[in-house]
Amino acid sequence: MDRVRPPRPLLALLAAVLLAVPGMTALSSAARAADADVAQNGGFESGLAGWTCSAGTTVNSPVHSGSSALQATPAGSDDAQCAQTVTVQPNATYTLSGYVRGSYVYLGANGTGTTDVSTWTQSAPDWQELSTTFTTGAATTQVTIYTHGWYGTGAYYADDISLVGPGGSGTGQPPAAPAGLRTTSVTSSSVALSWSAVSGAGSYTVYRDGVKSQTTSGTSATVGGLSASTAYSFQVTASNDAGESAKSAAVTATTGADSGGGGGSTGLPTHALVGYLHASFANGSGYTRLADVPDSWDVVDLAFGEPTSPTSGDIRFNRCPVTECPTAESDADFRAAIKAKQAAGKKVLISIGGQNGQVQLTTTAARDTFVSSVSNIIDTWGLDGLDIDFEGHSLSLDTNDTDFKNPTTPVIVNLISALKTLKAKYGSKFVLTMAPETFFVQNGYQFYGTGKWGGQDPRCGAYLPVIYALRDDLTLLHVQDYNSGPIMGLDNQYHSMGGADFHIAMTDMLLTGFPVAGDPNNVFPPLRPDQVAIGMPASTNAGNGYVAPAEVTKTLDCLTKKTNCGAYATHGTWPALRGLMTWSVNWDRYSNWEFQHTFDAYFG
Repeated sequence: MDRVRPPRPLLALLAAVLLAVPGMTALSSAARAADADVAQNGGFESGLAGWTCSAGTTVNSPVHSGSSALQATPAGSDDAQCAQTVTVQPNATYTLSGYVRGSYVYLGANGTGTTDVSTWTQSAPDWQELSTTFTTGAATTQVTIYTHGWYGTGAYYADDISLVGPGGSGTGQPPAAPAGLRTTSVTSSSVALSWSAVSGAGSYTVYRDGVKSQTTSGTSATVGGLSASTAYSFQVTASNDAGESAKSAAVTATTGADSGGGGGSTGLPTHALVGYLHASFANGSGYTRLADVPDSWDVVDLAFGEPTSPTSGDIRFNRCPVTECPTAESDADFRAAIKAKQAAGKKVLISIGGQNGQVQLTTTAARDTFVSSVSNIIDTWGLDGLDIDFEGHSLSLDTNDTDFKNPTTPVIVNLISALKTLKAKYGSKFVLTMAPETFFVQNGYQFYGTGKWGGQDPRCGAYLPVIYALRDDLTLLHVQDYNSGPIMGLDNQYHSMGGADFHIAMTDMLLTGFPVAGDPNNVFPPLRPDQVAIGMPASTNAGNGYVAPAEVTKTLDCLTKKTNCGAYATHGTWPALRGLMTWSVNWDRYSNWEFQHTFDAYFG
């Protein structure tokens, strides 16, 4: 709900002047009555609802009025723009105004149909009002208003942004909140809802646990992609051209038990421990024979299969030579160890990529070579499946590839096609896992590809279309919650490595879903908890972001029991969370199996 703003004596004075000046005619009382503030949530009291921001959040201080204001921080290639598309009347005059703080802060409007406008301040150490006026074109029914800073400068603040003029619907009033919200059916992965129609509403928006889920023109909706045996809260709003109503009373529903299927029917235990085994190289952790990996490890990823060149698609798995790994077992003993692990119910996969293995399937020929060469590795060693650990510049998005549900970039499209082919070839028992970095997944909450205005890193969120396309075939997603910069969580606060809070916030995003690049109409849906494991380094030697066993326990307590949580509030409780992944088995052995012992102590 928009804030009620204080009266502005200056406007009354200007009106009197207009009446007194010959040749000027004041607006008729009928026209003046139609004027309204057509901007939504201009005071940011409802967070960023109604706004699309590349790097924004809301803060409680400083504020111009009310209890919230916008804070946005430009980067070297991002001016931290926040924008909103507003319905307007053709051939009408509007005044855009707002209060800002900071250096080089802009306020403007695009798509006016006449001359787009903007105003700015070079320096505003305290709140400063910016204001500009424009007239819409003869066919203009929408304009985009925006505020932004300047590249590489410090954070700026904005509050009380308004666009005053004739209301787009002619009434200037949003509809009433819907009544009668109820559930009509519940399954293990979906909840069907219905509600009473609202007079004057053009559309309805469904919220799940406070996060926008979907928009519909009717009075019913089915929310899918839910986790089994999990409680959810739902609300609905009504909208017209004047804005969005308040949220309805909440209704809760608990999904049924999981009946299995999809990527989860691969024989894994309820809670699994996943680790990477250094099979093709040596480092300071020492070589570990596969037969010496303890039975606690349920999935062993052989690191790594690498391409003959970045764009060839030709993947080769070469075991560590005895010149580098003097204690390495023979090929025959290695095959025997694989069979022994499988006989004990364990899964052994080939992991493709890694830090040094850049894989870019730029052509269909590379795609086909990838399928045949990976198949050859799986068949030669008798493996259970495949782990995709594409890092660096393996995946990036072409300019204008902005819809993660319908990607067009060749390296993305070809990878999806290749993985679907492999899954179809080997069937339902084929284990498919992925180990992306946070930059390629959770960072997509703020940024996706080059962005609407260009200039962003094209790798931002680049794994999202792959995960989405393979979600029914995916056994496990274990994002690397390490070697990461700060990432914004669903609370619109940045979270950094080093404690349970980071793992809780990053995992909550996967299990709750999130709007991609801040677009509430383009939501990445949640994964099932049995598809998610949390990636952590085994020791301080293994990577940045190590956390002590107590922090691992806090993470699991919060996500599976909603106890022992810190400041971050999760959007659910997931006792079926699959487990933990670590880099690596070798480094854990080097540290006297600390990570394994933490897992064993928690899950038994």
